[in-house]
Amino acid sequence: MSSQPLHPLPPFTAETAHHKVKAAQDKWNTKSPKLISPAYTPDSIWRNRDQFFKGTEAIERFLTKKWEVEHNYRLRKELFAFENNRIAVEFWYEYSQTPDKSSQWYRTYGLEHWVFADDGRMKSRQMSGNTIAIKDEERWFKGCVDVNEGEVPRGHISLKE
Repeated sequence: MSSQPLHPLPPFTAETAHHKVKAAQDKWNTKSPKLISPAYTPDSIWRNRDQFFKGTEAIERFLTKKWEVEHNYRLRKELFAFENNRIAVEFWYEYSQTPDKSSQWYRTYGLEHWVFADDGRMKSRQMSGNTIAIKDEERWFKGCVDVNEGEVPRGHISLKE
C-alpha cells in the first residue's frame, strides 16, 4: 500500500472535488480491484447496499466478485455536493449478465457518500443504489461513447412510455 498522498487533498474546492470524482470514475471503469484499492485507506469502511465490510482485502474481494457477474460495465459519476473532507456523488452504471452482451442489461442509479483522510485516500464509502432491467436500445453507454458526454436524463424513461 502506497503511503504517498493521493491528490487532490482535502479540504476540497469545487474544482478539486470534481477532479476527485472523475478520477474515481476512471479507476472504477478499469474494473481492476488492484488499481482501485490504493485509493482507500487500509481500514476503509464500506457499506454497499446491504453489505458492510472494512479494509483493502475486503474491498478487493468485493470488487472481484462484482465484476465476475457485471459484464461490460460502464460507469458515470457526477459531483453532487462537497464540504471539507466529504464528497457526495450521484452515479449511474450499466452492465450485462454475460460477456458477449447478448443477455439482459441493467442500469444502477445511486448515491455515494465519501469521507477522506488527510492523505487524500477514502476512509469511508457509503453507497445506496437501485438496479433496473433495461433493453439494449435503452442503454446510454453503447459502443465507444464517452461516459462523460451528454446529459443524464432525470428519472428513468422506458421505451414503453
